[in-house]
Amino acid sequence: MRNEGSSSELARRDKRHVLSILVPSYNEEATLEKCIDRVRAIQSDMLGLEIIIIDDCSENRSREIAEQLAARFDNVRVLFHSVNQGKGAAIHTGIKAATGDFVAIQDADLEYNPEDLLRLVVPLIQDEAEVAIGSRFFSHGTHRVLYFWHTMGNRFLTFLSNMFTDLNLTDMETCYKVFRRDLIQQLDLKEKRFGFEPEVVAAVAQRRVRIVEMGVSYMGRTYAEGKKIGVRDGLRALYCIVRYNAHNLPAPLQFLLYLIVGSLCAIANLVIFLGLLGMDVSVGVAAPIAFVLAAAINYWMCIHSIFRHQSRWGRWGEIFLYTLSVLVIGIVDRQTTLLLIHQTGPAAAKLLATLVGLVLNFAARRLIVFPEKSLGPWQPQTTSMSSDEPLQN
Repeated sequence: MRNEGSSSELARRDKRHVLSILVPSYNEEATLEKCIDRVRAIQSDMLGLEIIIIDDCSENRSREIAEQLAARFDNVRVLFHSVNQGKGAAIHTGIKAATGDFVAIQDADLEYNPEDLLRLVVPLIQDEAEVAIGSRFFSHGTHRVLYFWHTMGNRFLTFLSNMFTDLNLTDMETCYKVFRRDLIQQLDLKEKRFGFEPEVVAAVAQRRVRIVEMGVSYMGRTYAEGKKIGVRDGLRALYCIVRYNAHNLPAPLQFLLYLIVGSLCAIANLVIFLGLLGMDVSVGVAAPIAFVLAAAINYWMCIHSIFRHQSRWGRWGEIFLYTLSVLVIGIVDRQTTLLLIHQTGPAAAKLLATLVGLVLNFAARRLIVFPEKSLGPWQPQTTSMSSDEPLQN
């Protein structure tokens, strides 16, 4: 029998807040129906639900089960991907379709208890936060004891994320995150797999919105039970922490990252130069070719790891300023070498010129080619914090 009073439209008519719960699903036939039953159970007179299942091209009966659930319940919708794209892509699809006041993410595998969402949504309803994050490492509820190295990996990634975002979270990788819908739909999110977690944390941190963290229960699965995250996803998370935060880092930390990029490009310059010499190309030709190719590699690495592409200028304006800065600093490098070579010797002169060029290159990229606006202050807390109690009927 259909529950006619549980749709998001009726909830708004009854002056209830509506929580849109996104349920990405890939081959979750064993748990999907039970998951939706448990999610629907948290609906109350004070909180209406909009449940959106996003089937990411499952290869078993998950899609069929999702369609049956949507046919049975008015507040359940199902969206489909024609090809498998990843959890992050499924969440993107759900975010675009959400119409509730708030948006939460619920894995279909029952690792997380939907009753915890009743606690997480309270700070948003009471206008104490724009984002609530559920931590598996706070003392609340039942936790299955499993996978020591996964826990250490999560703590390391959270620690690194906190360094880059200036947050003090205990569980960046948690599934349970609740957002104001108007906020989450404004974010330009790109990660299609498990990189969604560090990317979205970086995005909300850069918005300087109010973020709270609360403990949640967790019953982790084994890989035999269907757990999907792996080493590749951990490495991707590591990259995403750098990729989506580095452009807003303080100058000293950003310079340390640029040292890595600059060193790799210097090695590329040398390898290309020696390779061309081995092909009987003259030094006068090999040197500028190697320099130009290394500069192109430097540009690519900058926009994919440290700086934000087209942060202020259009594509061609950015390329023009980058090229101009490389040429000017190349001239400075040459003149510095010539100025010092008789006082210090060739090797020392070139080393000092390289150090000067490294600092100037970084300054040009940070201040001219890829300038960023200041993030500004964090949004102030305007109300007293509520107790850690779930939403009651």
